[in-house]
Amino acid sequence: MAIEEIAETADTRDTTGIAETAETAAAAVTYPIAPGYQVNVRSGPGTSYKIVKVLPYNSRVPIRCQRHGQKVSGPYGTSDIWDSIAAGQYVSDAYVKTGSDGFVTTPCG
Repeated sequence: MAIEEIAETADTRDTTGIAETAETAAAAVTYPIAPGYQVNVRSGPGTSYKIVKVLPYNSRVPIRCQRHGQKVSGPYGTSDIWDSIAAGQYVSDAYVKTGSDGFVTTPCG
């Protein structure tokens, strides 16, 4: 009897949690801000946009999407790529260690 109950439970198991776990893991990827820098977070992809907040030293950021904007020079070179770390929040990719000179995720819509 116990064997039948175990088999029945296994057959009716919900596997939707597996996809949710994969999505959560992908969203959990973060990238370090250059050591020794406090980085301005702007409302758009350029230094003329309003400063929304300042990231403290040793921050890590998620990158939701990326877009081209104003060219900025920083510790990781000169780049016109801006990383969206949250809705309406951008940091220059020249200050984020992504390991790439190009996009590491999808372009912002």
